[in-house]
Amino acid sequence: MCDNIPGLVNKQRQLCYQHPNVMQSIGVGITEWIRECQHQFQHHRWNCDTMPRDHTLFGRVLLRSSREAAFVYAISSAGVVYSLTRACSQGELESCSCDPKKKGSSSDNKGTFDWGGCSDNIDYGIQFAQAFVDARERKGRDARALMNLHNNRAGRKAVQHFLKLDCKCHGVSGSCTVRTCWLAMADFRKTGDYLWRKYNGAIQVLMNQYGTGFTVAYKKVKQPTEHDLVYFENSPDYCVRDREAGSLGTAGRTCNRTSRGVDSCEVMCCGRGYDTASISRMTQCKCKFHWCCAVHCKDCHEVVDVQTCKALKNTD
Repeated sequence: MCDNIPGLVNKQRQLCYQHPNVMQSIGVGITEWIRECQHQFQHHRWNCDTMPRDHTLFGRVLLRSSREAAFVYAISSAGVVYSLTRACSQGELESCSCDPKKKGSSSDNKGTFDWGGCSDNIDYGIQFAQAFVDARERKGRDARALMNLHNNRAGRKAVQHFLKLDCKCHGVSGSCTVRTCWLAMADFRKTGDYLWRKYNGAIQVLMNQYGTGFTVAYKKVKQPTEHDLVYFENSPDYCVRDREAGSLGTAGRTCNRTSRGVDSCEVMCCGRGYDTASISRMTQCKCKFHWCCAVHCKDCHEVVDVQTCKALKNTD
């Protein structure tokens, strides 16, 4: 398996040989973060789609040091942390289990409680993800490598940001005289939404004169924290297919004729116009709730108009 995964550096291949079961969990994490990335960008010109037959997943979009690349590195790092931590708690990995440090008693703003259940071992997930994901960037230490390392770390911290305390009460008649608590990760969608906000507020930076860190590209912008996403280059407009820029273009993409947002036909189609076609589809309708506890629906046939962006006209 480890010899057949393209693009691994030596450190990553070594970790693969040592922890083959962990690599399977990382594979699950890859699937999850791609799905989450495509959810967040579904109505945008760049919709987190992958280049066909490109083992680098997102092709040349990652060659440009853009905001999109910053988001991809952050969400992918977060996805690896999330899947590894979950695999530990579910007993799927020999190298980890529930958080061993959560023992005895502790307290929060509601009083004291006893550690119990299975706290998510996010420390293991973060440590392994850092060793594996960051290994490629630590070979270079050039400007792009520092950018990637920063965004990788922001992704790991995003998962940790939503670690929450879940508790169960024990006592007479449901009173909470004794509480048993454990730490649990929130749904990955919260991490995706959080990193989406960070993407919208990503900070354009330059390398400092020592080559050791960043300085902001514009003086009025705040210095980035370890939770912010950073990028060097402005993004292309993603209007037309351009493999060098990592753009699949928007020809054939569905748009919303009545919207005024980024999914509108005016924005999505980049002023090229759109085609309208009528399609028939089956939907569930006339749904009724039946006690207890089911919802029964009928299948209804409807015809809807769908708008798709025109391709750029050949100007030879």
